[in-house]
Formats: sequence, structure tokens, C-alpha cells
Amino acid sequence: QVQLVESGGGLVQAGGSLRLSCVASGDIISINDVGWYRQAPGKQRVLVAEITSGGRTNYADSVKGRLSISRDNAKNTVYLPMSNLKPEDTAPYYCNALITYYAATTDAKGRYWGQGTQVTVSS
Repeated sequence: QVQLVESGGGLVQAGGSLRLSCVASGDIISINDVGWYRQAPGKQRVLVAEITSGGRTNYADSVKGRLSISRDNAKNTVYLPMSNLKPEDTAPYYCNALITYYAATTDAKGRYWGQGTQVTVSS
């Protein structure tokens, strides 16, 4: 089984910083592209940042210059440092990853979600 666990969320004042982490565990062979999403109350879940297996990154316009996604393949971990946070950044943040893993008799690939970590920014 494969599992994603996010951490690092919390309550900060506007202008503050947080660093989110997403750790994958299980019989993992490799982690392909990984994305961080957020879902504000009453709104759809949206992509805020993503990173490919080769390290290429992409950001939503609303977070460019304030978030910086990175990965440590040896630790099966993806990070999302967040700076100059704004009240509109408040949401649960979810990690999503495409993972190749050992199945019973062969390799398999699947996309997984973590349980989310709450980010709350006060004004």
C-alpha cells in the first residue's frame, strides 16, 4: 500500500511563512509528478504548484513568487515553502502524487491523495 501524509500547516498572521511537507511511504519504486492543491470553503480544489520527476515546476498565478515547490527523492518527500501569506491563502492543502510501486507480482502505478493539512492566515 502507498500512503501520502502532509504536515506543516498551521495558523499564521498575514505576511508570515509556513513550510508544508508531503511524505510518501509504502513499497515505492518511484514518484512521478506531484502537485499541491487547495480547496477554499465552497470552492473547487485547485492546483497551486506542481513538480515533475525531472524537477520542472509550475505555479498558479495567485501564488507565483510566494510559494516554491521542491522535492527530495531520497526521502520520498515534496516540500512547499510558503511566504508572504495572505488571508486568501487560507484552505486545507492536499498533496497528490503519481506513484509507481511494487504490487503482488508486478509493478503498478497509481495516483494518490493525502489527507490534507490546514493553512489559516489571519489578517
